Amino acid sequence: MIIPQEVRSVSLWQVALVLGVVYVAHKLLKSYRVRARSTPLAMPPRPSWFFGVSRLIINNPDASSMYEDWVQQFGSVFKIPAPLGGTRVILTDPKAIAHFYSVETWTYVQTKLSRVAIENLFGRGLLWAEGESHKRQRKAISPAFSNVAIRRLTSIFYDSVYKLKTNWDNQLASVDSALIDVETWMNHVSLDSIGIAGFSHDFGSLEGKRAAVAEVFDAMGRLKPSPITAIVILFGNALPILWRLPTETRKLQTKLNRAMEEIAVPLLENTRKEMRGLGEKGKEEKSIIGLLIKAEDTESSLQMSQEEIMAQMKVLILAGYETTSISLTWALIELSRKPEMQVRLREELKEQFPGSDPTWEQLTNGAGLHYLDAVVHEILRIHAPLAVTTRVAAKDDVIPLSQPLRLPNGELTDHIAVAEGQEVTVPIGYVNTARSVWGEDAREFRPERWLTPEGLPKKAQEVQGHRHLLTFVDGHRMCLGRGFALAEFKAVLGVLIKNYSFELPDGPETKIEYCRGVLPRPRVAGEKGACVPMRVRRVD
Repeated sequence: MIIPQEVRSVSLWQVALVLGVVYVAHKLLKSYRVRARSTPLAMPPRPSWFFGVSRLIINNPDASSMYEDWVQQFGSVFKIPAPLGGTRVILTDPKAIAHFYSVETWTYVQTKLSRVAIENLFGRGLLWAEGESHKRQRKAISPAFSNVAIRRLTSIFYDSVYKLKTNWDNQLASVDSALIDVETWMNHVSLDSIGIAGFSHDFGSLEGKRAAVAEVFDAMGRLKPSPITAIVILFGNALPILWRLPTETRKLQTKLNRAMEEIAVPLLENTRKEMRGLGEKGKEEKSIIGLLIKAEDTESSLQMSQEEIMAQMKVLILAGYETTSISLTWALIELSRKPEMQVRLREELKEQFPGSDPTWEQLTNGAGLHYLDAVVHEILRIHAPLAVTTRVAAKDDVIPLSQPLRLPNGELTDHIAVAEGQEVTVPIGYVNTARSVWGEDAREFRPERWLTPEGLPKKAQEVQGHRHLLTFVDGHRMCLGRGFALAEFKAVLGVLIKNYSFELPDGPETKIEYCRGVLPRPRVAGEKGACVPMRVRRVD
């Protein structure tokens, strides 16, 4: 083929320049369309066209305070500047949030970066799916998280925490106290529990075995932020291909994916053999994934592909390991900051169950463990593992408001219009701790607020979700595993507080900071990685 001279003379930078102009023009046209079909909302000044306010939020350990300031200035719904000249609508109005979650997976879907990241890390499972695919997968998985199924798993939580107890008792056999990194042990308990309960695999981390999955999670907690990772986070929605850059985080995520597949494939093969009569007989299948696979044939319309089942297994590991261990660690931190609350919880546990442990029914329905329930929900309120939900509108929408909102032009409105392509965020961490919702003591750890009906402000009771919290989100994507998580949280924390006392290394004033893992984790300031050493003593 003969290439004209004028074409051959075009340089690479000229091509790049043309493509850049086309891209900017496309972004401007899209931005104009969104603005033209959206309600004009108030917005803080844009500090940077490239970064918006993202750097301010990422670098601020108390992002909730920023949201609090913006709500006071602009009202319960407003916009913030996003990277590359974009904007993001922020919802803090309870009715608006309820509407958002009620139409999620249909009207509001994952952002481009989230879709690419989730598919690469987990595959096309429930976390990735939208619309009818999400509805089908969720319906197929739901029976594995029923009360009947979780009741059978409660003994696994106790088995794990008593393995921990055996180890700690050995360490304390000849000494009054020991300095123990409790976060590492909460990781071990959570990993072994989800391994057995989730898919009949014993990681053995409580017995000293090194699991590849745990090593990757630990390495993520020790990673230092890199400029490339920051670029991926900031600009990934506009350029999802950035996710494929070989960052250290990406390399670890690939390693995590490989490690999870090494566990998932043999389980699937063994379960399939058992279903065909070729595998091990005589044992009751209790694991979540095992029950899911066995239930496939009962309704062919709900049958999931092997790729989808593998994806659910990977999500189970992440959700069961990361979120539970983080919550347990925060519980021990807060109870060490308030020793009198630790004593009160221990007295309740010893009074109600002096020589035994509560059953699943007793953990779930109270049975006198009201303070345990209050502590658990207060931790979930002020330390939600996932701080935000961000989606993009798949079509134009009208969002209702619980109270009129004053727009920049002075008009009042009881709804806002959102255009297709607009990013929308629900700041979970802020709403869970907003003073305008929970009162002036919203940022304080105060379990007592859960002990009486009047303890929760009326505004908080307007928030939909589990116990008026957004920690498990709401609507079509409300966490299926919340019953599992709550049962494990209560069972493990109950055994620990009943048998041990905990003190932070420098007392209640010990500084705690966040470090990055798959999810943000706490650590004692000055420690390398996600480490929370505590002075642990046995109690009679």
